[in-house]
Amino acid sequence: MININNLSIQYGDKHLFKNVSARINPKDRIGLVGVNGAGKSTLLKIMAGVTETDAGIVSRAKHAQVGYLPQEITGIDSNKTLYQEATTAFDHLLNCQRELDQLNSELSGLDANNPEINVLLQRQSKLQDQLDQSGIYAMDTEIAKVLAGLGFKEEDMAKPCGTFSGGWLMRLMLAKQLLATPSFLFLDEPTNHLDIATLTWLEGFLLDFKGGLIIISHDRAFLDNMTTATWEISQGRLNTYKGNYSKYVIEKKQRQEIQQASYQNQQAQIKQTKRFIERFRSKSTKAKQAQSRIKQLEKMELIELEETEAKISFQFPPAAASGKIAITVDNLHKGYDSKPVLTGVDFSLNRGDKMAVVGVNGAGKSTMVKIMAGLVKADQGAVRTGHNIKLSYFGQHQAQELHPDYSVLETLTMIEADKTITQTRSLLGAFLFRGDEVDKKVSVLSGGEKSRLALARMIATPANLLVLDEPTNHLDMMSQDILQEAMAQYDGTIIIVSHNRFFLDQFVNRVLEIKDGKATLFEGNISDYLGRIESQEKPPVKKLPTSQNGRGKKARQEQARIRQELNRAASPQRKLIKDHEEKIEEVETRKSELEGLLADPELYQKPDEFADMSREYSAVERRLARIMDQWEEAQEKLAEIEAQYQNAP
Repeated sequence: MININNLSIQYGDKHLFKNVSARINPKDRIGLVGVNGAGKSTLLKIMAGVTETDAGIVSRAKHAQVGYLPQEITGIDSNKTLYQEATTAFDHLLNCQRELDQLNSELSGLDANNPEINVLLQRQSKLQDQLDQSGIYAMDTEIAKVLAGLGFKEEDMAKPCGTFSGGWLMRLMLAKQLLATPSFLFLDEPTNHLDIATLTWLEGFLLDFKGGLIIISHDRAFLDNMTTATWEISQGRLNTYKGNYSKYVIEKKQRQEIQQASYQNQQAQIKQTKRFIERFRSKSTKAKQAQSRIKQLEKMELIELEETEAKISFQFPPAAASGKIAITVDNLHKGYDSKPVLTGVDFSLNRGDKMAVVGVNGAGKSTMVKIMAGLVKADQGAVRTGHNIKLSYFGQHQAQELHPDYSVLETLTMIEADKTITQTRSLLGAFLFRGDEVDKKVSVLSGGEKSRLALARMIATPANLLVLDEPTNHLDMMSQDILQEAMAQYDGTIIIVSHNRFFLDQFVNRVLEIKDGKATLFEGNISDYLGRIESQEKPPVKKLPTSQNGRGKKARQEQARIRQELNRAASPQRKLIKDHEEKIEEVETRKSELEGLLADPELYQKPDEFADMSREYSAVERRLARIMDQWEEAQEKLAEIEAQYQNAP
């Protein structure tokens, strides 16, 4: 196990850690969370022994081995091949093997009566036992399995590490930690450079990992699937919760409600005590009691409220009315250096559709969305936008297009002059620019800050077709939730590349899979898509021979088979219809609420509120019409499917 004992770190008046004590046991699976700057990465480095602290603060079991994955690339020899670098994960075992080989050589040359022979034989036995219990003899198989699982191809094995991009080198660093099979594995944002397929593989691998695990991640689905406990750093303290991230969110809310009530009761008690002291301290008959109350206040342990993020929300500008078809891709082809990337891609999206583009790294996702955004020219085929479509695009390169001399606030106010400063600050707050940070010049922002500002600028630009490439890469959980909610309410069309499953699941209704140059469009969200892929990959069940029980039995079996196929084929449409009906009920409820509010004569005395409410009412009406169109389309498709099976023999 690993123990932390009274860890305290202070910078000026700020306590990064205040008497933090904790223990991680050999099979614990912990998510480490907290607001940006709370000290999560620092604590992980201290526990891993990467950052030194005072003696006795961190203690580890004698034979505990710690694996640590940082957010930045370290310890990679660019001259070694991928395979050679991967084998360094087994260095301690390879050193044992070399020592054993040397011992065997020495022993073969010694006389049986040599006094040193017993010591050498004992060492030989110990080394042999250590190697027998290790994975050294399956090293090549394990390296191939882990590298393939993380997306590397067989032909990559002989390539020098210096030829791989930063994202692939981070995968290699992760592979080395997995191959080393340490007693404890500490992972700092391990999913940042992984696609959905690789992320799913990593989850399966870590579920079989036998050691202790601590993860820092902004991927909520990953934390939910991997962890059974949550450590939260808040105001320099470490608060522990049972359960994964979703359970932590619920329990934290309950704790805060209790804490708020206790805080208010204590403040009322303090106020009452101070009033007594002020009233009676000068009276001789009550002076003793007043002094007693003063001592009582001095001894009182004050309740401090935990950090809470102010609830920030924003909405996209209303999407301008457009035709039913938002965008059509027709027989699209694209390649680089004579190598095809996209081949014969065909699909179309209706107004209001929200589509995720998925596929392994290098499949062509970014190329696909750049072609749709008009930034890359296709070799063949066409992309056509519908009537009155206004497209807005976000990609990582846009961070470099920001004007370095403008402040964060100026960058946004130049986009939408009609927004108030409060509204603009609210939007910036959703992307982690708060207080004086809005006055920073673009030139002094970090890469991540520039990316967030570029995303905020894109969102502030009125459009009815949004195309986004990995928008959540530099956002914390709260910002992801805010953006996710806004996208769910947006009445325009969205095309988005992201590996963040929980984020996508809440609003997408289409998934475009790019694989081997081909594109396949799936109905439903990411969970629906992954479920179908998993069922397709399962081997077919072999049918056992059945006895001949006459035509009646065969007929019943055939009818049962047809019903099963119908249910399988119709299930996605039925789920879609149910989802649309729930959304229709929700939107109609809000429409009724707004109609009641707009009917209030006093509202007309508040022109700003009336204007905001009128805009929301128009957006709700458009959203309701869009969902009704989608509901009707799903009903028609379901009827077609059912008709096919009714006509089946």
